[in-house]
This record gives sequence, C-alpha cells and structure tokens, in this order.
Amino acid sequence: MAVILQVHFPFPGPFGDEMAEALAPLAESINAEPGLLWKIWTEDAERQLAGGVYLFATRQDAEAYRQMHTARLEGMGVTGIEAQILETNEALTRINGGPLARAGG
Repeated sequence: MAVILQVHFPFPGPFGDEMAEALAPLAESINAEPGLLWKIWTEDAERQLAGGVYLFATRQDAEAYRQMHTARLEGMGVTGIEAQILETNEALTRINGGPLARAGG
C-alpha cells in the first residue's frame, strides 16, 4: 500500500518562480529517491513555510527519505520540521480522483 509523507518547515524563501528556479536541481534529484512515486511542492510565503506531500511505494521508503531529509534540513540549520507518514485509503482516494501512481506510468 502506498503511503503519504507530509513535511513542512520554516523557510525564509525564495518562493514562487524564484523558488522553482533555485530548487529545480534538487527537484530533479528527488526523482531518484527509492520508492518515490511523486511529490507535490508546497509553500506559504506569508507564513514563511515550505515543504511537500510525497507518495512513496512503501512505508520503509518513506521513512528512509524522512530521516535523510530531516537530517539534511537540520544540517542547514532548519528547526521546527514537522513530518508524518500516513497510509492511503485507496478505495476512497479513487472516488475523489486522487493520484496513487506516477503520472504516465
């Protein structure tokens, strides 16, 4: 069963197009993470938050990424990281059109 990893943390910016330009190489590298099916990047410039919602093939893949990502952020001085792993209810998600696989795959 696929699982969701939801992460958010304080982030001073940049946001929007500047964030996309600055973090495109990181986004590309995330595609190579074991078990990653997709990521939705999230941001709130007003509250100075950033993060993402990830779909991983297994809880083990999500947990390994959570540990690595948390350590990476803490290494950059980020505190206040919130991360949780949640199981998906595939039957209900399908009713609402939620993506449970990699687009095109």
